[in-house]
Amino acid sequence: MFINRNRELNHLNNAYNTITSKFIVIYGKRRVGKTELIKHFFKNNTGIYFLAQKFTGKDNLQIFSELLADHFQDELLKEHPFSTWNQVFMYLKSNVKSRLILSIDEFPYLIEDNKAIPSIFQAGWDEILSKLPIVLILCGSNISMMERDVLGEKSPLFGRRTSQILLKPFRFYDVRKFFPHISFETQLEFYSVLGGCPGYIKQFSEKKSLYDNIKHNILVPEAYLYREVDFLLKEELREPRIYFSILKAIAYGNRKTSEIINTTGIAKNVLHKYLSVLEDLYFINKEIPITEESPVKSRKALYKINDNFLKFYFRFILPNKSLIEEGKSNNVLRKIKNNIVFPVSFNFEDVCKEWLSSNWEKFEITKIGRWWDKNQEIDLIGFDENNENVLFSECKWSNKKVGINIIKNLFEKSEALNYLFENSKKHYALFSKSGFTNNLLEYTIKTKNIYLYDINKLKKSNLK
Repeated sequence: MFINRNRELNHLNNAYNTITSKFIVIYGKRRVGKTELIKHFFKNNTGIYFLAQKFTGKDNLQIFSELLADHFQDELLKEHPFSTWNQVFMYLKSNVKSRLILSIDEFPYLIEDNKAIPSIFQAGWDEILSKLPIVLILCGSNISMMERDVLGEKSPLFGRRTSQILLKPFRFYDVRKFFPHISFETQLEFYSVLGGCPGYIKQFSEKKSLYDNIKHNILVPEAYLYREVDFLLKEELREPRIYFSILKAIAYGNRKTSEIINTTGIAKNVLHKYLSVLEDLYFINKEIPITEESPVKSRKALYKINDNFLKFYFRFILPNKSLIEEGKSNNVLRKIKNNIVFPVSFNFEDVCKEWLSSNWEKFEITKIGRWWDKNQEIDLIGFDENNENVLFSECKWSNKKVGINIIKNLFEKSEALNYLFENSKKHYALFSKSGFTNNLLEYTIKTKNIYLYDINKLKKSNLK
């Protein structure tokens, strides 16, 4: 199933349909769907797909030579594979006469074996490939190496690319399409565990309950998802032990710098270096109140783990590995059942934000996000470019119906922002898992600019 990579696929097809050479860099975390995107691109276009492996340069060149030999029907090349990449480029110069995709997946593996690879490919592109009707794709999962050795300004390849695609995980409304036959609530629970990486999503079956999926696909030492985070972080990071401590602290709700320091014991000056690395790798994000005029200087920053599966792993799996290894997965499952509401309710805010970004029609929202100050916060605030309109919103994932007290409390909290929105037209929205009380429904009839959204309305979205 190929879901909603239309923008990226259109970009690749447009590149193929031009007459000039193209050099496209595709990168993103493991299991996000890079290879699937490339293979889907190949379905209607002519090309050579090569997956580099952790072999010697000689072995990788031999495999690549066989692919070229098959494509060009060259039996001699099969018997005498290339020994250098320069020979590959010269061969392509002699044989490429029409549009051709040349895709090298896991390009960082070539660099690990030979640090000169970026220089070799720079010369190959400048002198040969850029003059051929070729679409060159270099793809990789090691984000730090791709950004340093391919995209970075110190890389020999810097400035050669014609475009780049940072492939990101799916959002909630895309993930829903993988599980079309279960309820909205269960879809959100699945998303809160798995996040948006297709490689993780495909491990769960909508024919099983959330907890059956977790028990059999995560809480088993042999399960694919059980060790996935270990592999992911050890591939990207030199000192995973320290990063593990930081991510675990954030997963447990220690989101301020001071809280992370107190929890991990890492010195402040050292911690900022590690946080910066995690940000660069898109593992975490520094969240700032949406109304801050100078986000970079803000002292209200909260750190957030971007990937739901990472959050789930560090909150529920890593601390309970001994129990899982001993076969006591039912004990861990009970802990998950008792605490699953926290990550689901937290993600419900993101779902509402995603829905508003594409479905709100009262005015054009140009900025939207959370706001907090001291002891109060508002789940979502959205406003237009000139602050002519503002939307204050609360998102409640609870088995209780939302009552009139919630909207009145929102009125009170919004007054703290009168200095910014005193002259703005104010709108208020409440999102609720379980609906609204009769008193609130009657109140909204009498009061303008209050909008109520339950699950049934959230199911219907203009997102494509």
